[in-house]
Amino acid sequence: MTVTDTDTDTDDILVIGAGIIGLSAALELQKQGLRVRILDRKGVAAEASAASAGAFAFTDIVPLATPGILRKAPKWLLDPLGPLSVPPAYALRIAPWMLRFWRASWRSRYQAALQAQVLLMAHSRAALERQIADVDGTLLMQREGQLQLYEGETAFRAALPDWQLRREHGIRFDLLRSPEAIAVIQPGLAQCFTHAAFTPDWMNTVNPKTWAEHLAQAFVARGGRIDTAEVTALRSEGGRTVAQTKDGPVSASQIVTACGAWSHHLARTLGENIPLETERGYNTTLPPGAFGLKTHLTFPAHGFVVTRISGGVRVGGAVELGGLKLPPNYRRADILLEKAKRFLPELDTSGGTRWMGFRPSLPDSLPVISRSARAPGVIYAFGHGHLGLTQAAGTAELVADLALNRASTLPLQPYAATRF
Repeated sequence: MTVTDTDTDTDDILVIGAGIIGLSAALELQKQGLRVRILDRKGVAAEASAASAGAFAFTDIVPLATPGILRKAPKWLLDPLGPLSVPPAYALRIAPWMLRFWRASWRSRYQAALQAQVLLMAHSRAALERQIADVDGTLLMQREGQLQLYEGETAFRAALPDWQLRREHGIRFDLLRSPEAIAVIQPGLAQCFTHAAFTPDWMNTVNPKTWAEHLAQAFVARGGRIDTAEVTALRSEGGRTVAQTKDGPVSASQIVTACGAWSHHLARTLGENIPLETERGYNTTLPPGAFGLKTHLTFPAHGFVVTRISGGVRVGGAVELGGLKLPPNYRRADILLEKAKRFLPELDTSGGTRWMGFRPSLPDSLPVISRSARAPGVIYAFGHGHLGLTQAAGTAELVADLALNRASTLPLQPYAATRF
């Protein structure tokens, strides 16, 4: 359809992005009595929100940029098929981001990011339960816990400080010290996994795309509108905020920018340079019957997870910092599937569908949730990395606080666009 400015004269809020963050924000703003419209260049959950692992990873409170991380990074980065890699063709371009990543790992900055992540996770967990109740989404949730698996005593002991940190922040877990104990929760694992940690409160959605579509249906049923249009620039004009699309300008009292890995391009049109990079995630989804999965499985040493999606099995993860333009390297998905077969000997790897998606990542592992410093009518909500699904409901409530100019339940300075 053709999108014109006159279409939105009655809109209070325009949300750019129909992924999980944009949909959640639109629903929350709508619940607050505002007239809301969503624009997306492709449609509902057409990018990263379509095929994530489906996990609400509230236990993942530790930022990626930990003290000493760069001592490990060279080994990872030199392996083109390892859990963290940078394609040679992208190495020079990402160097400034890697410098910021290193600075984020300094102990004082890491501690501040950790505390901000803890607060956002706790808020998002409570907000998700409110969202599930609001949209009658209980049947789309799987409350089956998570196993983090370790090969041998040495790997297990190396992980214990992080588990102690989780304990200090109220996260429940059980430590398992034998293959037999692990098999009680998840049979069929290779015997090399001798230790594990089980988080019983972990939750997944049955399918992230189905969940996003459910939110979109609720939004439309309550009077919201979702249109297809590619926004190319933002500006302030005559007391309103304008989104320039390829079909013409669209204005509203306020605009929420929640278009994931493309968001910083719009911020740049306002003169703000936000150092967002793209984590390219890979996965393969196997059909129902591939394996008798009882819980979410995480293999931290290998950078991937195995989850149950619509009765099938999704094998995915790893981080490739490669931007938006390089062609996919599906060998990364194949490597993960081969490892999953070794770790789950009874896994049927036939009939799978491969996928690659773009996760918006900032150096300190925290999202941007703030007003633009250049255009007060623009609210940013992006940069959640691989935690977009996890933090969507919490982000939505914080966005509503900003839009309504009311005091937030969290201090928002750690998530400000100006922190860089």
